[in-house]
Amino acid sequence: MSDIEYLKKYYSGDIDNALKLLESGVPVQYIVGNVDFYGYNFLVNKNVLIPRFETEELVDRTIKYVQKFFNNPVRIVDLGCGSGCISITLSKELGLTVDAVDISSDALDVARENCIKNNASVNFYLGNMLEPLHDRYDVIISNPPYISYDEEIDEIVKKNEPSLALYADNDGLYFYEEILKNCKKYLNDRFMIAFEIGCTQGDKIKNIALKYLGDVSVSVEKDLSDRDRFVFIFN
Repeated sequence: MSDIEYLKKYYSGDIDNALKLLESGVPVQYIVGNVDFYGYNFLVNKNVLIPRFETEELVDRTIKYVQKFFNNPVRIVDLGCGSGCISITLSKELGLTVDAVDISSDALDVARENCIKNNASVNFYLGNMLEPLHDRYDVIISNPPYISYDEEIDEIVKKNEPSLALYADNDGLYFYEEILKNCKKYLNDRFMIAFEIGCTQGDKIKNIALKYLGDVSVSVEKDLSDRDRFVFIFN
């Protein structure tokens, strides 16, 4: 479905004004104000990233791994939750209360609305990744900012989506290293960490995980486009 077809199907406001916004380079999802993700409907605006198909894959694989390797109740935390699409979907699909963290209060406002809209059970925390947490978890999941500041990205993304949720220092690896360096005190003895990654970062993140977590199993997995897109770490 083209953007114009999507707009005409889902937008209920002034279609002529909406078409002008689309022509000016505003993403159709921001104009419509919501997007489908894993069968649920999420509000989106300029304060949060637009959820991608790859993140649906991350959630789907995480659900399958949780069901395979853990017994309920499972403690899960979503770091850098944005719109809440990951934590809310996991809450709904697994029947759990999930914790979620974001550094943007504006993003958390959107996530809270989405939680109510989807009748999910998520505790939201304002802060930088692990910093506001005090509990231990079985699963850490994160789609953190992972684009290097000198990396070329689509203009529509660069101009519209929040840079806070896109870019990271250290060639895009900063938040992975921060999480992996500090996560031990937040994890139970048996744990899983699930990351969405940039397609060139798999081996580097694997090495960072082994550096800080020692004898763990690390799986770098490909998306439907056959690009490295996920890292799963098991202990």
